[in-house]
Amino acid sequence: MTLDRLRPLATRLLDPWVAAADRLGLTPNGVSVLAFGTAIAAGASFALAGAGAEALSVPDLADPLWYAVGATMVGINGWLDLLDGALAREQEVASDAGDLLDHVLDRYADIVIVAGLAAGVGGATGYALGFAAVTGVVMTSYLGTQSQAVGLDRVYGGLVGRADRLAIIGLVGFASAAVPGAVAGGLGLVGWLLVFLAVVGHLTALQRFWGAWTRL
Repeated sequence: MTLDRLRPLATRLLDPWVAAADRLGLTPNGVSVLAFGTAIAAGASFALAGAGAEALSVPDLADPLWYAVGATMVGINGWLDLLDGALAREQEVASDAGDLLDHVLDRYADIVIVAGLAAGVGGATGYALGFAAVTGVVMTSYLGTQSQAVGLDRVYGGLVGRADRLAIIGLVGFASAAVPGAVAGGLGLVGWLLVFLAVVGHLTALQRFWGAWTRL
């Protein structure tokens, strides 16, 4: 289960966007920075959707519709994350430096988004789930690139890749905005999303580790 297998199709769909970005004079690094900006906006929106707004002493801002805003920003982040690489290839400026910047900003983006979800849940439960989720997310990505560092191919597969994760977060964000009172087992939809990210994230990291280990 991974949307990363659809990268070739997504790349073809990106052609008009790449051409537009090139005409506007955007650079791949600039697009990477814009993508990170949308991740910050997503995290802030998720935080404002619930307990995070009250923790900031601005409870009037607490509104489930912020989840829809956050979900939209997550979708844009994922699209821009594809666009920067395609733009680099189009402009023939792909470099190790650009790849490094992209991956560093992606990891910070993942952290900001999950932290925002945890802040929206609030309380000790929210932050405990957030910690478990963000470590799973970061380790998944780390194992994908560490495989390359030891001489193997970069790993994008596994139970849940970044594309899958962003898609699921977006769907749950829209669902939480549409059904703000949805609760299951004492946790809202976002709480269960954090549980999912924690469990599947660590399982995916272990899956990638084992796949690399058996090839060394």
